Amino acid sequence: MTSTTEPTEPLSVEQLSATTLLRFATAGSVDDGKSTLVGRLLHDSKSILTDQLEAVEHASRNRGQDTPDLALLTDGLRAEREQGITIDVAYRYFATARRRFILADTPGHVQYTRNMVTGASTADLAVVLVDARNGVIEQTRRHAAVAALLRVPHVVLAVNKMDLVGYEESVFAAIAEEFTAYASELGVPEITAIPISALAGDNVVEPSANMDWYGGPTVLEHLETVPVSHDLAHCHARLPVQYVIRPQTAEHPDYRGYAGQIAAGSLRVGQEITVLPSGRTSTISGIDLLGEPVDIAWTPQSVTVLLKDDIDISRGDLIVPSKDAPATTQDVEATVCHVADEALTVGHRVLLKHGTRTVKAIVKDIPSRLTLDDLSLHPHPGRLVANDIGRVKIRTAEPLPVDSYADSRRTGAFILIDPSDGTTLTAGMVGESFAAPQPVKDESDDDGWDF
Repeated sequence: MTSTTEPTEPLSVEQLSATTLLRFATAGSVDDGKSTLVGRLLHDSKSILTDQLEAVEHASRNRGQDTPDLALLTDGLRAEREQGITIDVAYRYFATARRRFILADTPGHVQYTRNMVTGASTADLAVVLVDARNGVIEQTRRHAAVAALLRVPHVVLAVNKMDLVGYEESVFAAIAEEFTAYASELGVPEITAIPISALAGDNVVEPSANMDWYGGPTVLEHLETVPVSHDLAHCHARLPVQYVIRPQTAEHPDYRGYAGQIAAGSLRVGQEITVLPSGRTSTISGIDLLGEPVDIAWTPQSVTVLLKDDIDISRGDLIVPSKDAPATTQDVEATVCHVADEALTVGHRVLLKHGTRTVKAIVKDIPSRLTLDDLSLHPHPGRLVANDIGRVKIRTAEPLPVDSYADSRRTGAFILIDPSDGTTLTAGMVGESFAAPQPVKDESDDDGWDF
């Protein structure tokens, strides 16, 4: 079958460098149409190649479909195609004349909620899909809670399959009102509701002729115009040391540089810095970027920093401005999403990875587990199982310089690892908590720890 998609000229390097980058994730329950929305977005914005479209058309014909199943553009695993559901996080990269995008299409099944945490952890925006026939359901609330927990600054409610409810404005309005009230209670700062039909293309890239009562943006228009703040002036500058560089060549006999990716903020030559957790201080004497000296560098650039003083620094240390250094602690309190099949229990011995540093730790207490239906807190559950969200208290073997997740999504986050096999157990956000209603009565034995 010959593709009817008109070819478009690829953006030049100059055009790409002039556009901003938006990272966004899609989420929703099974069969809400996430992959179809993503496929429609890529197809109608002419962001797929002809051979990709031909492959989808061929696969669709093999499944007895007369029209291309655009969901196959993201459901790449064989198991996904056979079951007709998304299992893994599928990343897609595309660009328009106005903006570049990194898209994470996350699974909708409840058992893969942990994958949504992965996809949304770096997102500037989350698109939460709802089937117009079903409205807001438990998984919708779960995804709204995860977006709030991960502090995703923008959430789009895409009320999909409006064609199956006759494009009725009242159906859309009721769903939008219910979701907005729930997400606002969770603390989501900005919510935009858009009625769509991913299958028919209504309000995805082009405005819908079937919903003239809606005067807002299409999905793509909103993605292209939503403000993305990459202002570095107010960020806490953080450089986790990845590697110590000592070439010891005749040209540079005394060269000692500390390489890593700037996690947040900016660093400049002449700046006074502190190395944590040791607390030693020095001054930045040089910054190398791609082999060339620069006066200033910022996140997410990978750089090598040179210091005026010869001090002991190794992988896992954190270089920060002296006037903006976080406190170090061995007691970490955080909200976590448990992602492993093995339960996390009080007394569990783990490895905690924060930035480039990994230390031994023990789970001292699990004060509460969040129930997403009514946002109630179950106190001292004693354990968290896969997909549970709860509060934990952790004691580390060594002091860590941790930021609050509210201040930095990079240096305020950590993961817990099984020391026996390296399995990732839990993703954590330092200091995060939900403004939930009063806890329910604890009917189980309190197997937590007294402090």
